[in-house]
Amino acid sequence: MRQIVLLRGVNLGPRNRIAMPDLRKLLTNAGLGDVRTYLQSGNVVASSDLSPEQLARECKRHIAEEFALDLEVIVRTRDELAEVVERDPLGRVAVNPKRYQVSLLSAEPDPEVVSALAALAVAPEQFVAIGREFYAWHPHGIARSRLWARLAGRELGVSATARNWSTVTSLLEMADS
Repeated sequence: MRQIVLLRGVNLGPRNRIAMPDLRKLLTNAGLGDVRTYLQSGNVVASSDLSPEQLARECKRHIAEEFALDLEVIVRTRDELAEVVERDPLGRVAVNPKRYQVSLLSAEPDPEVVSALAALAVAPEQFVAIGREFYAWHPHGIARSRLWARLAGRELGVSATARNWSTVTSLLEMADS
């Protein structure tokens, strides 16, 4: 089964550095098939018969053992990622895919967390929560966005990692090829 493995906070600045060839080798040696990476920020497409939850745990363990890094790992199957793309609740307004972010969560967040996040979206920003994904449109960028600061924080009550729309759709294309 094709799966997408997303590492949180890899190769952003001087911390949590992992060379993608080393990550591919590690995951191949761990039993994943057809391991491919996208960009330098911990995006992996591979084949595995493990459930997404099991695969996330195994990748986290292998990365900790090999690279001495304690990273959050989020996994979606190819079909789950296709659903994320098909939903595209902000596609009509999100005209710049680099400023359209999808946060992929390890579990559904508490409804109170979702309400608090929605209240932080200041027009023309927009925010939609659907299941284990948050869709956020930041037309003026993320630098001064209070919403983005909370989406990128650890107060969500669940593990999360975000990718822009270009990356999400590229990962789906990779999973299909």
